[in-house]
Amino acid sequence: MDKKLLSILVCPVSKAPLEYDEAAQELVCRASGLAYPIRDGIPVMMETEARQLNADEKLK
Repeated sequence: MDKKLLSILVCPVSKAPLEYDEAAQELVCRASGLAYPIRDGIPVMMETEARQLNADEKLK
């Protein structure tokens, strides 16, 4: 994930910054509790495509 791109992307739900999870290939937003997938190098920033974080993931 390009650091410059990551610095300008925000969660479409909460407008909070995102964290890159390289192992899961996701952009994680702790504020909204959502993880957005990265497919073929492209972040899919749609709420309907996001995965809900579990309680442990929200606390990291």
